[in-house]
Amino acid sequence: MFFRGGWAPSRWSVRARVTAVATAVVAVLLTVGVTGFYFSLRRTVNAQLHDRGLVVANDLAALVRTRGWRGELPIRDPDFSLLQVVTPEGDLLAASDALRGRGPLRLPAPSEPGHHRSFTTEVPGVQANVFVVVERVQTPDGPRIVYAGAPIAIYTMNQGFFIGGLATAVVLGTALTSWIVALAVRRALRPVRVMSAELAQITGGDHGRVTVPEQHDEVSELGQSVNLTLYRLEQVLARQRAFVADVSHELRSPITGLCAQLEVALQAPEDEDWPAVARAALADADRLQGIVSDLLILARLGSGVEAEPRPLDLGAFVREEAGRRPRRVPVRVDAAEDVTVLAVAHQLARVLTNLLDNAERHARSWVRVTVAADGPDAVLEVLDDGAGVARDDRERVFRRFTRLDEGRRRDRSGTGLGLPISRDIAVAHGGTLVIADSDAGARFVMRIPRDPPPGATPA
Repeated sequence: MFFRGGWAPSRWSVRARVTAVATAVVAVLLTVGVTGFYFSLRRTVNAQLHDRGLVVANDLAALVRTRGWRGELPIRDPDFSLLQVVTPEGDLLAASDALRGRGPLRLPAPSEPGHHRSFTTEVPGVQANVFVVVERVQTPDGPRIVYAGAPIAIYTMNQGFFIGGLATAVVLGTALTSWIVALAVRRALRPVRVMSAELAQITGGDHGRVTVPEQHDEVSELGQSVNLTLYRLEQVLARQRAFVADVSHELRSPITGLCAQLEVALQAPEDEDWPAVARAALADADRLQGIVSDLLILARLGSGVEAEPRPLDLGAFVREEAGRRPRRVPVRVDAAEDVTVLAVAHQLARVLTNLLDNAERHARSWVRVTVAADGPDAVLEVLDDGAGVARDDRERVFRRFTRLDEGRRRDRSGTGLGLPISRDIAVAHGGTLVIADSDAGARFVMRIPRDPPPGATPA
């Protein structure tokens, strides 16, 4: 419908609003233009009549001034055929043949000789309006009033037709503009209607796209933006599905093992070593707790729930966190001073703990942690002397629930979420976490922006 949702302008369609505004603007412009044209034309015609009438009135005044004319007046301009000479008291002294026997004209005359006035009036016996020039003349016999008039029959008879024609032109022009604008807007919005229909048919399981028009304009940019958004939503949906599948698998294993242990123990309770059963169940419960804790962290990071960051001396923070508990291999910390970052302390603590646990799991004899400033970034590196990570696996280990064979062999209770959580935390702080080349073992490098001191100008 042209007016969808009622007659309130706020509920009109885009096509209706654009058409209404364009039609109103064109109607106003046409009306103003036609009105201006009419009055300009009328003023031009009156100016021409005034000039010609003034010449005729001056000639008649000169004739009356020299001869004191009485009787019939000669006509020198065929258009100005209505001539009269009267006294100031209104006595008719002379007239042209066209005004013979019609009585004197009674129009206001100038108060001083040599001045003139003009009028458009009706004259008895003349069917059309008359343009009259009036002038006062001083003669030896006293003052006289001369009238020179021209019937404007064509102007009078065609005035109504002319005005009607102009009004018709305004109406037709407005209607034509309304039709053209409505058609143009409908054609311009056709791709939008197509995209809207295609979007309405896309469901959560579809991998649909909308049709992008061939022309390069705002509508095609909208279509490209919609397709980009759909692509991103598909990626998010795919990650969510993969995440749910991985979570289901990882949770099923300890739950299934726990249930199996308890079912076997309950089949012959008198023959079971219940402390051993409890320890095994507690181990599975600990693994479940670890998985759930990691999932909660991932959920908070993915939902955009933000904690308030604070300035943090990264070197001092790393030295403190690295010495919190003894480890299987010695951990050496080489941290520069005054490397300040704007960060959430407990999140960075989780990153450092995950990296140290991973390094301790694979190291042979040592783990080294370094903190340094590199331009606008603070760099945290965790190195070990283990077997390292193959180049092809350096991105795989950051996928959720991904565990390499060596990691499973060294620690069967891991969840495969530590490194993905660490990278998500680094990204949430505007940084990165990657595995870099090293001479021996694995080398994890995290970069996050430094907190500039007050008054410093960012690079």
